[in-house]
Amino acid sequence: MAINKQEHAQWSSSFGFVLAAVGSAVGLGNIWKFPYMVGESGGSAFVIAYLFCIALVGFPILVAEWLIGRRGQKNPVNTFADVAASEGKSRSWTIVGATGILGGFLILSFYSVIGGWALNYITKVASGSFTGQDSDSVAATFDAMLASAGTLTIWHTVFMILTAVIVGIGVTSGIEKAAKILMPLLGVILFVIVGYNIMNGGFGEAVAYLFTPDMSKLTADVMLAALGHAFFTLSIGMGIMVAYGSYLGREVNLLKTARTVVILDTVIALAAGLAIFPIIFSNGLDPASGPGLIFVSLPIAFGSMSAGIIIGALFFCLLPLQLSPHLSHY
Repeated sequence: MAINKQEHAQWSSSFGFVLAAVGSAVGLGNIWKFPYMVGESGGSAFVIAYLFCIALVGFPILVAEWLIGRRGQKNPVNTFADVAASEGKSRSWTIVGATGILGGFLILSFYSVIGGWALNYITKVASGSFTGQDSDSVAATFDAMLASAGTLTIWHTVFMILTAVIVGIGVTSGIEKAAKILMPLLGVILFVIVGYNIMNGGFGEAVAYLFTPDMSKLTADVMLAALGHAFFTLSIGMGIMVAYGSYLGREVNLLKTARTVVILDTVIALAAGLAIFPIIFSNGLDPASGPGLIFVSLPIAFGSMSAGIIIGALFFCLLPLQLSPHLSHY
């Protein structure tokens, strides 16, 4: 049985698709989540486990999801239904697509909260609130934000509206165009912070923390956490990459494209670690501070670097606008 094809939009270029795919994890996925996962899961042990999982598990699943999406050319639920029907299999496969969308929705439920935090920090950094502040003052600012239900609600709402606008515009005019602008700019800012850290202490300690093997910390829990983050950072298992694949043309080399996405994703994750952990160590902060790690570390750097107000405001503006798990709701 052949799959019925409908007129379907496509990514305008492989470059735009790669940036959109990387952007689904970079930002809140790699810059927010990866560093605190490293801090909570044994430093280099987690990095080693993560690299292993993303290469041997994440990469092939990413290619498989793109293949399924490109064949179905529809949303995840209908794609699984059509592909299963074309192979004479049960339509119960639609459950896989539906649970993926449910997973994306659940992830959005906390992504949107963290995104709201980041948007709130745009105004704080731009107003100079962190200029000359020490780690205790920055931490107190973060705690005060968490204690204000009104502030959290307002910025959460703003984040959801911005997300709806970008996704609602469509693939080429909304998601792809946003990725082409936001991804490179966020990458530049990230490496500016790394350069700042190289000149301001704590960098050597951060490199050792991230890259000196300590196999004694490589436990089953660390491996499980690394596997979970590999799925999370590549946006696999939640319908997103199936949806992205549905917009791919037949001429796209999936293996080559997946390799590029995995490499860029990993490089940016490691760069995020080198942007954040030097600040953590040079200011005596706890690497295992949890989800608030970037909000109690990076403002210290922005408050002391030249043009920190501009760089910091741009960073927190770009951070939540990377392409999160929202396309799966199409």
